Amino acid sequence: MTHPLRTLTLTSVAAAATLFFQPAALAAVPAEVGAAVADSVRPAADRERDAERKPAETLAFADIHAGQQVAELMPGGGYYSRLLSALLGSKGKLIAVVPAPRPGAPADAPDRAAPLKALAADPHYSNVTVSVQPVQRLSLAAPVDAVWTSLNYHDVHNVPNIDIAAFNKAVFDSLKPGGMYLVIDHAAAPNSPASVTSQLHRIDPEVVKQEVIAAGFVLEAESPLLLNTEDPRTAPVFDPGIRGKTAQFVFKFRKPRS
Repeated sequence: MTHPLRTLTLTSVAAAATLFFQPAALAAVPAEVGAAVADSVRPAADRERDAERKPAETLAFADIHAGQQVAELMPGGGYYSRLLSALLGSKGKLIAVVPAPRPGAPADAPDRAAPLKALAADPHYSNVTVSVQPVQRLSLAAPVDAVWTSLNYHDVHNVPNIDIAAFNKAVFDSLKPGGMYLVIDHAAAPNSPASVTSQLHRIDPEVVKQEVIAAGFVLEAESPLLLNTEDPRTAPVFDPGIRGKTAQFVFKFRKPRS
């Protein structure tokens, strides 16, 4: 049961945050971010999604810069991979971490790494490398400046025999001191049951905070940028009535410098 005081508090905080982040504040997008979003090589399908995903403002909030090394977890079709590659530039590096096939997966199962391998083979995205590895045993060869995951943290909960604490600790260990961990995902209603991650493909934002902070991170900032207050958070994210318009949270966690 949702506690009425907690519900009121969360609603008030969300409303206050929405008032604070006015369009004028969100318009302060660094030139390097604007250039990445305006990259003429980006597919038309990606550009069509920009209105809902607000990549310029999201990247500006993340505070990622050219020359950094970033790991993107479970990059899907590469929407943010293309943007991050363009932003990081020739002196930067993007590691696309793709989940290895699950044990017992059919031999003809789609290769989830194929879109990223094709991306990395394109000279325009020469700073991209692909790492295929089990989600349960995340490991990077060297510490990175940032780890990025968008719209799939909830799916980590759906991996058989996953240890969420160990997963987030692996992310922590993959970062340089002071490194950033950005998590974007579909929001579930407060106090939703654990099954919401598989049934609705959502997750309670407070659960994410608790899990990530328990690994040693500090919550540095959160943004209402992608928060659709008209989403009741009760339908699966693939429902035609809400697809592409879900309430999403954007959290920026930081690994302490010491």
